[in-house]
Amino acid sequence: MEPPGPRGRPLGGGAEVQMCQAIFPSHANHRGELSAGQLLKWIDTTACLAAEKHAGVSCVTASMDDIQFEETARVGQIINIKAKVIRAFNTSMEIGIKVIVQDTFTRIQKLISVAFSTFVAKPVGEEKVRLKPVTLLTEQDQVEHDLAWERRKVRLQQEDTFQSLMRDSSKFDDVICDQEDDMISTGDTWVQSIELVLPPHANHHGNTFGGQIMAWMETVANISASRLCSSHPILKSVDMFKFWGPSTVGDRLVFNAIVNNTFRNWVEVGVRVEAYNCDEWSKGQGRHINSAFLIYYAVDDNEELIMFPRVKPVSKDDVRRYRGAIVRKRMRLGRKYVIPHKEDIPLCVHWDASNQAYLSHSNVDALKVLAAKSGWEVISAMGKFKMHTLEERDVLSVWIEMQVEKSAKLVFGSLSDFTKQPQWNPYYLSCEVIDWVSNDDTIYHITCPKVSSRKPIDLVVLVSRRRPAKDSNTYVVAMKSVTLASVPPSPQYKRSEVASSGFLIQAVDSSSCTVSYLNQISSSTLPYFAGDIGGWSSAIEEIATSCIQFIEEATNDRFINK
Repeated sequence: MEPPGPRGRPLGGGAEVQMCQAIFPSHANHRGELSAGQLLKWIDTTACLAAEKHAGVSCVTASMDDIQFEETARVGQIINIKAKVIRAFNTSMEIGIKVIVQDTFTRIQKLISVAFSTFVAKPVGEEKVRLKPVTLLTEQDQVEHDLAWERRKVRLQQEDTFQSLMRDSSKFDDVICDQEDDMISTGDTWVQSIELVLPPHANHHGNTFGGQIMAWMETVANISASRLCSSHPILKSVDMFKFWGPSTVGDRLVFNAIVNNTFRNWVEVGVRVEAYNCDEWSKGQGRHINSAFLIYYAVDDNEELIMFPRVKPVSKDDVRRYRGAIVRKRMRLGRKYVIPHKEDIPLCVHWDASNQAYLSHSNVDALKVLAAKSGWEVISAMGKFKMHTLEERDVLSVWIEMQVEKSAKLVFGSLSDFTKQPQWNPYYLSCEVIDWVSNDDTIYHITCPKVSSRKPIDLVVLVSRRRPAKDSNTYVVAMKSVTLASVPPSPQYKRSEVASSGFLIQAVDSSSCTVSYLNQISSSTLPYFAGDIGGWSSAIEEIATSCIQFIEEATNDRFINK
């Protein structure tokens, strides 16, 4: 029988361990905050103990997925790290890690990070290790188990996706050509450091702790980033630590760090680690054992974000790293939203006749406001298709731009009737009219296929249409979620919500137009977009192509004359 977990409940699913640490000055940086390197060491140790509890043999770190730091912890507070085996494969397993900080006096808890790590079981002698599967006790265990497979697919195709996006990046404008007087050469940010692996740095088999290597990497990366700002950089996130090989007691570890690119108020630093034993050291032939990319920001005395100066790549390697940082930024954005850990804040407003006019106008206005926001970035462009993204305070929005050889009026008619969407959009299983409210407003019930959840999702949405005003040539088809007592949530579906989405149709001439589809994405609809944002899927591009074909082949529409 499993030992009782917190509050006396049994621990479900795979092996689970918990580490609690009081933060002392020796764990902190100059600001009195827990150092990122120390936290990485604790995270890796806790995850390793969970892996070994499940495997029954020694385990080593294979990789650590992107780590997003949501909060900071300070001296005197308590760190609570929970690690649990989510899924076991043949010889490797995924560990889910959750880090909480608790104030000693107020008892208030805040989430610092949710991360996922992969550990590999080390065989004893010649015997091959085959890990036992994780026992699934609850529905939540099953959901996590399924999502672990999705994350594993992303890890396995990481390198292929990166190379593909690097090839595609040549199609975009060369931003490196925009020379500025205050640009800093990337070579000026280069830092090298060396560490000798001693017994306290290694496990009982003599292998260097993965967390110790991560901590050393963070130190040199921090120094590199500090050369671009007159302040102390703060670690914001880590882009997937990958261990390519082991190191042991007696090895010399050489760390090389350099700033790859800057993005207004944050900077990406690349770190490469090579290991040398005594013989390799004398010959200068090292082993590449680890690489990672760390993201930093900095604040001034008023806690305002500091703008980083742009960097100027000089050599071919500089240019490759510069462009690679742009590609990794896109991939990080996709991976960040593959499996969001934050719950949706309820968005729906109840629909009735008394608020009909208000909801209709606010629906249209929200879409126009979303389209007018600054900061949209092009992440993909091909033929008649272009994709933009906008991230604001962890709210992600997508803008799909399509060029259509059809008049704006005809396109407006084709896209106004949502019951036709299943004909060209595979993410719409069905779309039925619940209520024809007026000529401009309709309420629909939509069902969508399951992607990362065990159930398909459904939505109840208000669609509001507007023809161009006298001083505009833009048609609007806006959508947002509403609630209706006549359509309660069904156990067959996971009820989802849409904050703001829809189409803006602008005439180019009498026979062509630009169609913009915008979506302020909720956590339950994110999995439908994450692969395309991250670059390992082209489903949205294919749907856009299908949409264009459907529109251009349409011959009539019942909304045109309404």
